[in-house]
Amino acid sequence: MASEQFYSRVIGKDIFTDKGAYCGKVLDIEIDLNRFRVKSLVVNAIKGSYLYNIVGGNKGVIIPYAMVKAIGDIVIIKHISASPLEE
Repeated sequence: MASEQFYSRVIGKDIFTDKGAYCGKVLDIEIDLNRFRVKSLVVNAIKGSYLYNIVGGNKGVIIPYAMVKAIGDIVIIKHISASPLEE
């Protein structure tokens, strides 16, 4: 698949963990130009989402592409286990 098609197919998709926790939306994709491979997904951790509770309201949370399990109507990543940020 051409990189432009992959980019337009993935940008804006909702991201869930494989345990069903909502994480946010894909903002961007990082590509390793030396190896012509997707390196990571850049995620907007939307307020109230599982990822937001872990990292706070950061735009640009980087999820390594190795954590991506499937891409279809949504993106599914491996579940992230971490303690939520304390208020």
